[in-house]
Amino acid sequence: MSSKRAMRQAQKQAYAKHRSNITNNRFELKKKLITKNKEEKKNKN
Repeated sequence: MSSKRAMRQAQKQAYAKHRSNITNNRFELKKKLITKNKEEKKNKN
């Protein structure tokens, strides 16, 4: 594999990892907020 091709592939992998981290973090935050809200509602009752 040529170094140019290897660099391009490495960049693609890094970008894909970056994108998946963003979506996973957003999903985790939503999950935390939802559970937090449910707990607060339970505590009020």
